Amino acid sequence: MELNQIIRSIQSKQSEISSVYFVGCGGSKADLYPGFYFLRKNAKKLIAGHFTANEFNYDTPAAVGEHSIVITCSLGGTTPETVKATGLAKSLGAHTIAVTHDPQSPLTKDADYVVTHGFHESYSAKVSKPTKVLTLAVEILNAFEGYNAYDHFIEGVGKIYDVIDEATELLLPQAKQFGEAYKDAPVIYVMGSGATAEVAYSFSICLLLEMQWINSSSFNSGEFFHGPFEIVEKDKPFLLLMSEGSTRPMDSRALEFLNRFDAKTTVIDAKDFALLNYIAEDVVDYFNPILIEGVLRIFAEQLAIARNHPLSKRRYMWKLSY
Repeated sequence: MELNQIIRSIQSKQSEISSVYFVGCGGSKADLYPGFYFLRKNAKKLIAGHFTANEFNYDTPAAVGEHSIVITCSLGGTTPETVKATGLAKSLGAHTIAVTHDPQSPLTKDADYVVTHGFHESYSAKVSKPTKVLTLAVEILNAFEGYNAYDHFIEGVGKIYDVIDEATELLLPQAKQFGEAYKDAPVIYVMGSGATAEVAYSFSICLLLEMQWINSSSFNSGEFFHGPFEIVEKDKPFLLLMSEGSTRPMDSRALEFLNRFDAKTTVIDAKDFALLNYIAEDVVDYFNPILIEGVLRIFAEQLAIARNHPLSKRRYMWKLSY
């Protein structure tokens, strides 16, 4: 079933939807964020919530019910907390949509609808998940409130994967340089803003802490001057994700400060990939995280190569009960 058909099917059963919840863990939670961000910014009536799965399970929003859509997300579809959250949402009468790479996984058991996505085929396939979740959010708003920039958004979805694949072909030298420059860093701070904020979060907790065992912290560029900037000094390692659109001034202000004190800064800038040449200005905010997450993967791979530490290496995950 196409994504717009899923939402139309829900609408045929429930003419009024008052809340939408995005629920997942780790990288999947971060991949849900652009969809949540879109609804938070554009919806006039719909309530949007974004939860790590066990918080949803233990501290469930009172509004979850027959007038709710709950979108749960897990790459392999086996994350126990997210599987439980899907069942909980279903038991409360919500319309449940499971987003996963494996259509036969446990996540789908209590889902009314299942959305499958790619991952291994290409760099752009790795962001199929957040792109489809974002598209679900756009379809929800368009169906229940209307969205004037709907056509521009759909046009953007048709272009963004090619933009990512073309960009990654050109990035290998820069990614190798990043790997060599940061391979011995004791800590790496990651910063982004707007819809891209949780791309910084996921790169920090998943690619650096989980997959590389490098100490890391992430924060919104808008929060940089409200605490984190005090640790800036010469050669302190930072990775700054710069967006096109509404929140770019926050990223630019942070970069100016990092450069002022000679921090060791790598910038991944959507503007360098001419994002506005492909995506309409009124929807570009929502494509920043898709593009940036897509190209970031090659930086993680080259860091892993430089450190002789494969991205699949774990200390506890898949090895212990916890």
